[in-house]
Amino acid sequence: MSDRKHCGGWLGKRQFLLVPGWGLPHAATRFQICAFKRGRDMPAHSTPPLGLRRSLGLWHVVLYGLGVTVGAGIYALVGAVVAQAGDYAPVSFLVAALVMVLPAACFAELTGRMPFAAAEAHFVRAGFGVSWLFPVVGLMVAGVGVISAAAIAHGAVGYLAQLAGLPGAVLLFAVIACCTAVACLKVRQSVMLAGVLTLVEVGGLLLLVGGAAWSGADLVGQAVRALPLSLSPALWAGVFGASLLAFFAFIGFEDIDSIAEETREPQKVLPRAIFLTLVLTSMLYILVIISALSVASRAELSQSAAPLALVFERSTGLSPLAITLIAVAATVNGIVVQILMAGRVIYGLARQGALPAALGRVNPRTAAPVTATLVSGAGVLALALAFPIAALAQGTSVVTLGVFVLVCVALGRIKARREPAPIGGFVVFGWVPWAGALACALLLVLAGWAA
Repeated sequence: MSDRKHCGGWLGKRQFLLVPGWGLPHAATRFQICAFKRGRDMPAHSTPPLGLRRSLGLWHVVLYGLGVTVGAGIYALVGAVVAQAGDYAPVSFLVAALVMVLPAACFAELTGRMPFAAAEAHFVRAGFGVSWLFPVVGLMVAGVGVISAAAIAHGAVGYLAQLAGLPGAVLLFAVIACCTAVACLKVRQSVMLAGVLTLVEVGGLLLLVGGAAWSGADLVGQAVRALPLSLSPALWAGVFGASLLAFFAFIGFEDIDSIAEETREPQKVLPRAIFLTLVLTSMLYILVIISALSVASRAELSQSAAPLALVFERSTGLSPLAITLIAVAATVNGIVVQILMAGRVIYGLARQGALPAALGRVNPRTAAPVTATLVSGAGVLALALAFPIAALAQGTSVVTLGVFVLVCVALGRIKARREPAPIGGFVVFGWVPWAGALACALLLVLAGWAA
């Protein structure tokens, strides 16, 4: 067997590159060490390319996950979900959360196996053994970040319009430009700022729930009314149709793997962060939607550009300014972390040779992929100017569900080949990936039927 087979530029069938700061996956270790020692891919006197730095712990990653998830959903889409499902909107959120559990478990195992930027692309390529899927899935994931950031930008402008009488296009440009600039900072600075905004936005949601309870709203009665007791096709069509929008509100936990190369002990930290993010957001969302329905009607929530500001004013009798500012912070935070994620995915694709090399460069001062991040921000602006929030949210959900199906099937194939997971990593039962793929495909079908 020739040295080239073990030490070639693509490191055999595994196709992993030696990149500073990456952990060595169990199956690729021999190939990477061999390539490094023989120097076939790196001349003896060359300087290694600048890579990302590991500086994030568990709670940094959880705050990142909460920031991208909470900001992406509940503040921006309450009215749209209630418009479709009415009093049964909490069930739509519950359906979306349950669908999320199985792919979340698959992501938790796969991030331990392959803790890389553009992780979903690595997962699918490893599972299917087909190289062309790598750029396709990677671009789908980056597209999810760009499309969802554009949707969230509409939510931000809806709340900002309550404060500033500027045209929507001007506000969109200003918001997206500022968020892109923040995403170009050092990752620790970006994530810490996002973490502060996350605490503010979660605090705002808890304040809203507390205000509804303090006002004497019938939260228990509203929770009971949310239970559908009929098998009416029209009723369930509304629930499942709204669940696709509600699914958008949970999109975010899968973005956690995009900062794998900047996370300390990623095999341990990333799975824990994924599950913590999903559990906390599920509890918070259901409480908020019940509170909103208990103090405002379906028509009022669906027609308001700032539905949570309406709920806060109605339940507390106070000016909606405070909750409006919090909602602005929440949606802006969601835009920042989605642009940050999309930039990291584009960077990861470029470092693997799937995109132009210029997109794989890291700024030496900030250690951030600035070029890739600027490209992401430009895409967000173009889509936000071209499409309304509901279309962007549904598009994000459809593409994300497609990616989830591929990722779950990829893990199923890896486990069927009995490829060992890293020692101490999170591992799911063999049936979980197939159940996850089926659940995601079923939600796509049901949502299409409802439409």
